[in-house]
Amino acid sequence: MFTSFNLKKLFGACGVVLLLMSPLFAFGDQTSAPAAPAASAPAAAPAAAAAPTPNKGDTAWMLVSTALVLMMSVPALALFYGGMVRSKNALSVLMQVFVVFSLITVLWCVYGYSLAFTEGSGSLGAFFGGFDRLFLKGTFDSASGAFSMAATFSKDTPIPELVFVAFQATFAAITGALILGAFVERVKFSAVLIFMVLWFTFAYVPIAHMVWFWPGPDAYTAANVVDAMNAKAGMLWQWGALDFAGGTVVHINAGVAGLVGAYMIGKRIGFGKEHMAPHNLTLTMIGASLLWVGWFGFNAGSALEANNSAALAFMNTFLATACAVLAWTFGEWIFKSKPSMLGAASGAVAGLVAITPAAGNVGIPGAFVIGTAAGFVCLWGVNQLKRWLKADDSLDVFGVHAVGGILGALLTGVFNSPDLGGPGFYNNWFEMKQGFGGIGAQFLIQAKAVGVTIVWSGVVAAIAYKIADLTVGLRVAPEEEREGLDTTSHGESAYRL
Repeated sequence: MFTSFNLKKLFGACGVVLLLMSPLFAFGDQTSAPAAPAASAPAAAPAAAAAPTPNKGDTAWMLVSTALVLMMSVPALALFYGGMVRSKNALSVLMQVFVVFSLITVLWCVYGYSLAFTEGSGSLGAFFGGFDRLFLKGTFDSASGAFSMAATFSKDTPIPELVFVAFQATFAAITGALILGAFVERVKFSAVLIFMVLWFTFAYVPIAHMVWFWPGPDAYTAANVVDAMNAKAGMLWQWGALDFAGGTVVHINAGVAGLVGAYMIGKRIGFGKEHMAPHNLTLTMIGASLLWVGWFGFNAGSALEANNSAALAFMNTFLATACAVLAWTFGEWIFKSKPSMLGAASGAVAGLVAITPAAGNVGIPGAFVIGTAAGFVCLWGVNQLKRWLKADDSLDVFGVHAVGGILGALLTGVFNSPDLGGPGFYNNWFEMKQGFGGIGAQFLIQAKAVGVTIVWSGVVAAIAYKIADLTVGLRVAPEEEREGLDTTSHGESAYRL
């Protein structure tokens, strides 16, 4: 309980976190121009250029999309997870999601955005950005009333940088919240917070930079600067990896970290022997439904403009999710004799996860295939694969998010092909011409990006969990676990009987 929390351990943990973060402040380029993302957003326009006026429709769409992604965590993910645990732990899950989302939002505005979406220096520039956006410095000048701009995927089409900061903050925050599902019902709340600070700093931020950071289309002013501009991008963006809205950055990243946590924290008391069914599938269904609605902001918003790309991502998200619901439902019906509400809800999330990297990168045929495949493959992931792994991944974070993210990332390399109805991608940002390098070549690039994400996230997660364990301990006492975390960790209860 909080009243018995060891303050010396807390201060010691904070010291460790600050010590580990200190090297980051040694290599930041204090003068680098702020940039914005790659496959999910380009760079801030150079300060010296006369920035065009943002389109009000694009800005409005991005504000709405940001609010939709916020809804995906609180309340959607909180309800989805909360309904799947036992009643004695329901409030603890809501609390963890709510506070983790808030924690990462603050860290994002302090240093996360700057490290992820500004230009770095030297050899580390492919992995981390700089520090000229610490505490969001430079995004708004109170003296002049001027707002800095961030580019989209079209030239001379900016949005206010603060809108982009907020949009990406919701991505970072929900990624941390997703991890929680792997080890609910037995983890210390203090350990969760320590782990999240470390993992966010050394896993989420660099992977986001590697996948999404690039100088933006306005930086490609002539053919002879293309190579120099490409060299400033994140490592995986330079490779040509396609991730429209977070298959690697969000879902594989979170799923791998969750699986490592399930192993290191250990199985719940009575796992495999006691009944641990979801206590309220109504909450889970409502949460899944809100996730589906909010995911339109997640995927279609990643176009950064209210345009044809957003329309394609919107429709693909709509269709692939419905296909996954049907695939999971009929798969469960065939192999388990009865279709379940939990299965249908899980199928929806699996479809949403798998279409995320592909949303604006594939055509309608790709959405049909990816959604249907996700339903069947993730059903296998939470059953047979889970038994092979022998981990108590309580709410199937790895089986749905990692497996679905891997599937979607790989199939993006296939169905991006114009021959299979895909839009291709810009391989010439100076002339803004579409191209495609071939299915085999792009599939290999996607596989390499998946591999880097798995290894990076897994290693950082293992170290972060170990540090949390050495400082405050990862797991609550057995008697607290049996009583339930609602009362033992928070002194409250989700229900008054």
